[in-house]
Amino acid sequence: EVQKHSVHTLVFRSLKRTHDMFVADNAKPIPLDEESHKVKMAVKLRTEYGSVLHMPTLKENLREKGGPNTGDPYGHKQYSGNQGQELEYLITGTHPYPPGPGVALTADTKVQRMPSESAAQSLAVALPASQSRLDTNRTAAGVGDIYRHAGISERSQPPGMSVAMVEAGGNKNSALMAKKAPTMPKPQWHPPWKLYRVISGHLGWVRCIAVEPGNQWFVTGSADRTIKIWDLASGKLKLSLTGHISTVRGVIVSARSPYLFSCGEDKQVKCWDLEYNKVIRHYHGHLSAVYGLDLHPTIDVLVTCSRDSTARIWDVRTKASVHTLSGHTNAVATVKCQAAEPQIITGSHDTTIRLWDLVAGKTRVTLTNHKKSVRAVVLHPRHYTFASGSPDNIKQWKFPDGNFIQNLSGHNAIINTLAVNSDGVLVSGADNGTMHLWDWRTGYNFQRVHAAVQPGSLDSESGIFACVFDQSESRLLTAEADKTIKVYKEDDTATEETHPVSWKPEIIKRKRF
Repeated sequence: EVQKHSVHTLVFRSLKRTHDMFVADNAKPIPLDEESHKVKMAVKLRTEYGSVLHMPTLKENLREKGGPNTGDPYGHKQYSGNQGQELEYLITGTHPYPPGPGVALTADTKVQRMPSESAAQSLAVALPASQSRLDTNRTAAGVGDIYRHAGISERSQPPGMSVAMVEAGGNKNSALMAKKAPTMPKPQWHPPWKLYRVISGHLGWVRCIAVEPGNQWFVTGSADRTIKIWDLASGKLKLSLTGHISTVRGVIVSARSPYLFSCGEDKQVKCWDLEYNKVIRHYHGHLSAVYGLDLHPTIDVLVTCSRDSTARIWDVRTKASVHTLSGHTNAVATVKCQAAEPQIITGSHDTTIRLWDLVAGKTRVTLTNHKKSVRAVVLHPRHYTFASGSPDNIKQWKFPDGNFIQNLSGHNAIINTLAVNSDGVLVSGADNGTMHLWDWRTGYNFQRVHAAVQPGSLDSESGIFACVFDQSESRLLTAEADKTIKVYKEDDTATEETHPVSWKPEIIKRKRF
């Protein structure tokens, strides 16, 4: 049974509890520990004023023999014993200072740290030997000047000029230099690309496209649930593969075996044997739509990414799930593989890009610079760099740590796809049907394309879902929302005279983050 108490007892118990709670006033300042305070102040002094802490005063030849130097604002005692000889330095201590803010500076409270003998000797060795060696028209303050003119207002510097800091040794190595504003280098000239073929045959949006390593044919996947193989030279349909029960979102052809891999919104990842045109393997494990896939260039590993916020690494032969790359907090839209570290790169709707350690199956680096979904990532075929596409910007990065290089601004749309060739032409395709072509090195946008939709389609069906260069990099193929595949080639008739670069060496105003 619960013991009953009188109201009087309960009130006093409550009061006692309250008293016990507040008897230790945690808001009171902790009593100052002298030892730790000295250590703290010594560290602060060394960090903030290390270069001037043991500042010497210059002993100059005296005009009046034995008299104090009238130019010394501190009235330090000077000696006349070395007149006519090399000038020496007299090492003096720091000025007294109060132990904390709001404390009056008195004889009892003052703190003063004198320089050690070894520090004074090493500093004297590092200092220049003679005042007479300093130039008469010097541009930066010497050590002696700083000491002698302490408290005097700073010399004014002309605008746009920067004075280098005087180093601890007092050596005069600074110069007045005007800073030059950074300018964009002249971009490499690229011939414009022109549309020369439109291929139709799919009955739904064409969501993905890949060219086979031999450059004879290419493959597309569509919202009509079919995979179609087309002849690259003629654009004619060679084969249709059925088996997916929802939109096909990714296709890739293996360079190591006669296999085609596909994935779709039906959560399925399939391996097709192109000698029999049949599915020979399924890779089960994703819990939602599979949005993209890529093959490792040197080992038999397949990587897929999904709306279930994960990417999965599969052993191609055994169908085993080697790793589940978890860490993204929203759908993973794109994945790329390379032979060098980091071997896997993913872009996600959670606005981040992750660089993964393939062996450990863990994140190496997370890049959080984008403000919106990252739907596209592309690796440069020659440089150790990559680009990512998002509605806010296209950003370029350096491997292996994902150091930011630059922004490519101007394609203000939802960027679904990126492609780059060895010549340094970067292509970005967007949801509104626009395609921008950029010079990779400078980020200069040298061409903008908005191709008409195929007859019978609505203007709202203008959209680019995927684009890829063929193996010769002379053709650019785009997969579009008007159910067509469009093929572009470089304009052979164009020259730098007929299509000059409309570029000005203007000051760079791009955001650097």
